Amino acid sequence: MAVDAWQAALRRQYGREQAFELQNLGSDPFFSTFSVFNPASQSRYPVTIRGLEPGVNHCGCWDYATNHLGTCKHIEFTLAVLAKRRGGRRALAAGPLAPGSAVRLDHAGPRRVRFMPGPSCPPGLLASAGQLFDAARGWALPEARLNELEAFVRRFAAAAAKQGHDFVCDDAVWQFAARHRDAAHRRRVFEQAYPKGAADKQLARLLKVKLYRYQAEGALFAATAGRALIGDEMGLGKTIQAIAAAEMMRRHLGIQRVLVVCPTSLKHQWKAEITRFAGHDARVIQGLRAARAAQFELDDGFKITHYDTLARDADLIQAWAPDLVIADEAQRIKNWNTIAARALKRIESPYAVVLTGTPLENRLEELISIVQFVDQHCLGPTWQLLHRHQQHDDAGRVTGYRDLDRIGQTLAPIMLRRRKAEVLTQLPERVDQRIFVPLTPEQRVHHDENGLIVARIVQRWRQTGYLSDTDQRRLQCAMQNMRMACNSTYLLDARTDHGLKVDELMTLLDELFQSPDTKAVVFSQWRGTHELIARRLPERGWGCVRFDGSVPASQRGALVERFHSDPDCRLFLSTDAGGVGLNLQHAAAVVVNMDQPWNPAVLEQRIGRVHRMGQTRGVQVVHLIGQGSIEEGMLGVLNFKSSLSAGILDGGASEVFLSGTRLSRFMKTVQDVTGAMGEAEAADAEPARMDKAVGAEAGAAVAAPLQPEANRAGSQPAPDAVQTPMAPQDTVPPDAGTPAHTPATANAQAQAQAQGATDPWPVLLQAGAAFLQSLAEARAAGQAAPLRVEPDPQTGQPSLRLPLPDAAVLQRLAQALAPWLK
Repeated sequence: MAVDAWQAALRRQYGREQAFELQNLGSDPFFSTFSVFNPASQSRYPVTIRGLEPGVNHCGCWDYATNHLGTCKHIEFTLAVLAKRRGGRRALAAGPLAPGSAVRLDHAGPRRVRFMPGPSCPPGLLASAGQLFDAARGWALPEARLNELEAFVRRFAAAAAKQGHDFVCDDAVWQFAARHRDAAHRRRVFEQAYPKGAADKQLARLLKVKLYRYQAEGALFAATAGRALIGDEMGLGKTIQAIAAAEMMRRHLGIQRVLVVCPTSLKHQWKAEITRFAGHDARVIQGLRAARAAQFELDDGFKITHYDTLARDADLIQAWAPDLVIADEAQRIKNWNTIAARALKRIESPYAVVLTGTPLENRLEELISIVQFVDQHCLGPTWQLLHRHQQHDDAGRVTGYRDLDRIGQTLAPIMLRRRKAEVLTQLPERVDQRIFVPLTPEQRVHHDENGLIVARIVQRWRQTGYLSDTDQRRLQCAMQNMRMACNSTYLLDARTDHGLKVDELMTLLDELFQSPDTKAVVFSQWRGTHELIARRLPERGWGCVRFDGSVPASQRGALVERFHSDPDCRLFLSTDAGGVGLNLQHAAAVVVNMDQPWNPAVLEQRIGRVHRMGQTRGVQVVHLIGQGSIEEGMLGVLNFKSSLSAGILDGGASEVFLSGTRLSRFMKTVQDVTGAMGEAEAADAEPARMDKAVGAEAGAAVAAPLQPEANRAGSQPAPDAVQTPMAPQDTVPPDAGTPAHTPATANAQAQAQAQGATDPWPVLLQAGAAFLQSLAEARAAGQAAPLRVEPDPQTGQPSLRLPLPDAAVLQRLAQALAPWLK
């Protein structure tokens, strides 16, 4: 069978096997409009039956609109049911008894407007139709003459009425013609508004920041197309192009309601970007169903929601009726059968802008699914596209693709994709990009427990204006733990690996390393982060060198040389020990910061390894930020430039303490940081990326300050426990600026003295801290772990051997527990 006949036969067979429900909405038993209900999907479709010829019937489903077959399973089901009724086969074969003439949209093949003359059409009317429609091509209307259709229908309808001849023009025809007229109108509007195109000076004043030439071109392309896909390579600023396109449509096309659909972690970032670049307020849709319903009822120009709630809020979105839908990170809908993909494609809006840096990752079907939301007719039927471009082996397995350049030509009217190499001359020397990564629940527990400690210490400082040396040490330790938790729980317990940053890095590098000569320098303060990265590299075939303070000076030159000369060595993993004295500009043009140092000078030292004299390429700097965490709070608040602050927070001189006005300034900064951490969002299944505007910093999303006494409902405040990293080798060695261990033992001892012996918790904490300290010291010294299982020499029964605290600690512990034991 020919492939199109085979596809039609599949639908015929499948439709006849279904247990759909059929209801006649008209008066004729056969040639009428029917309602077909699918109990499995709870979907209902209108089906109009006019005969057996493909294309004369009509269905409201997606498949009928796009398959070019002129039929679908709903039509075939209806025909099968009608054929089983008495006289059904004979009636369907004969067709309607007194058919008139009609103008309809033909779906058998590429969509076209056709005049369908009835058997009793008067010769004069037929001749009149022949002046516009091409009788030799099945009475098809040439697309170039669509603007003449309205006048023809008026004349023909009037003449047919005088001669008693029935005539109809379907609504689908007017919708088809309207889209063509709208496209022509948009072209005229934007040609008049910006006669010089992307170089027009009016575009420079469109937003509060200046667009680069290629960004202005992308925004103008999207606004003119009406529904467009911007597939620029990551780092070129797709977000600002979408906002600029929305602003053009608002000014020149009169749109009022814009719905932004993005991953959960990006909602507040989109809100900040819309305000910063366009000066408009945007509302983040959040909360329970009742709260979301109330938010959709408000008269806002921009509303921001996420993929996970699209299906649940479909009725609310439909009632709000957005004029423009911006779908960010559209690779989320690359699988057409997901709930999110189906829900997004059901949103009806005249305009749409889709953003993705990876429109095609593994399979051609992914591109098809994304493009379907932009224009369901652009690529034609999926079965036809795959038949043309897939290559199969003898067993029918897909082995490759062919003639992909034809797909690019087909998509040219709706898709724009630029790579960095194409716009290199327009790019600034350095592009900074922030990727906000949500914390997992396990990370959030560690982060927020230490956040409570920080909040309590800040509260004590507010009340007294003074912090003891012990509290300053505890504050340092808790804030360090918060930062480590943003990378992974592995940095805190050396066992688990809960965290999305490394996975997000791999996703980023998968895209960047498509270019075989691209290399990247990845910085983290902690070697444990590099260990997690290194574990994921063998499966991808990427080599790396690891550079930190433990590498002898005699070996460092060889590591740098390998990174420069070995084409398979794609990554340079460095702690801040590599932040000075290295020249990597000839090998790499990408810098990734897995975490943010407190001192901006340290950050610039990192970037300076690549962005320096002799660099011939534009440098891309990527910052991975824990969303709703202390790292987000650090973005717009911290500006520590003094060695004193760097010593306290970046692991410098651990014996420096603050007092007086310096303590006040420091504590005010800590208070500001914890108050600007942003709103925590649940981690998605796939970490989401925020493609920032090139050269523009994003302001941190500001949420309510951290409340010092925020506890779970009905629970008592937890003791001020401090999580101490168990593995010193997971931190930067002392020569890299991080202390060998945290002063947890002294911390707990001072706490015990302050609260008295009647409370056993401080003493228990002290004992636990001493135990953890002994584990760490033994491990650092290469000794056997003090905690081990040993068999009894006589019975062979295994027992657990662990060290006890010193005698003074044991005595205080006994005194504290005595009243409880009694």
